[in-house]
Amino acid sequence: MKEGKLDFDDLRSIILNNKSVKRDEVVVRNDVGEDCSIIDFGNYEGIFSTDPITGANENVGKLAVHINCNDIASSGGEPIGILVTILAPVNSTLEEINKVMNEIDEEAAKINVEIIGGHTEVTSAVNKMVISITVIGKNLKGKSVKTAGAKLGDDIIVTKTLALEGTYILINDYEERLKKILSEEEIELGKSLINELSVLKEGKIGGEFGVNSMHDITEGGLLGGLFEVAMASNTGFKIFKDKIPMLEVTRKICEEFKIDPLRLISSGSMLITSDNGEELVKQLKDKGIEASIIGKICAQHGVLIDNGNEIKVEPPKRDELFNIRVEK
Repeated sequence: MKEGKLDFDDLRSIILNNKSVKRDEVVVRNDVGEDCSIIDFGNYEGIFSTDPITGANENVGKLAVHINCNDIASSGGEPIGILVTILAPVNSTLEEINKVMNEIDEEAAKINVEIIGGHTEVTSAVNKMVISITVIGKNLKGKSVKTAGAKLGDDIIVTKTLALEGTYILINDYEERLKKILSEEEIELGKSLINELSVLKEGKIGGEFGVNSMHDITEGGLLGGLFEVAMASNTGFKIFKDKIPMLEVTRKICEEFKIDPLRLISSGSMLITSDNGEELVKQLKDKGIEASIIGKICAQHGVLIDNGNEIKVEPPKRDELFNIRVEK
């Protein structure tokens, strides 16, 4: 099998064929596109999510904290605690493991999240360090936002710019090669993007605004995120390429590696649907978060408008990050 997430049809088949028990307390169950499961705890809802870091080599502790806490943000909730699993290859050192945990602790402290447990193991089952985090969050009962809430006619909004995480990872993993096409300032800009990967602020704003759907854009990029929202909500989407915000350094990197930036991992950007996108964008910008309306939720299949041409979008098979396995 190829690296990356399973494609949508295979993943949905596995999920649907393995749901023997359904408890009344579970308000939102696992499905393709749903970032979190939500459990009714009386006056509050517990929000739960888990994800590993597999595509990056540098600052994996920092990335692990943010991609998981972002899932809680996409439900409009507050992350409370994380459980950390570290699987280290046999050639690892104690110093390397300690470095990852220090990164996790520092990033968790920035967003007031406690490390409440986990597991650390050295094993020959992996050839590089794998970090997986499970995050526990909360929200008031009935206030959580689902991926599956998109409605026909909703504006599609993205925050910040696309492919922030992918740009950061590629600059760190292929810096020497990219020095040929990027200036020192562009390389430093790319490395600084690790500080832009949290979407907790826009998640809180979106939850209070009353958006219909939120989804943090991770593996599979913008198009992967849109397909997950559309599949979960039984809708389609139409987006305009010229409205999609993207850094010039991202465009240059994607041209160098001949990859599609719209299919590149994009933690740091929130995908939101709302029936009043203009007002939401205004509120986000008033609070220092750039945001753009890039299209509409519709009944048809996924469509990208490029220079007036309607292009039917096929579901991404895997993130573009996994298509770059060349010598650095």
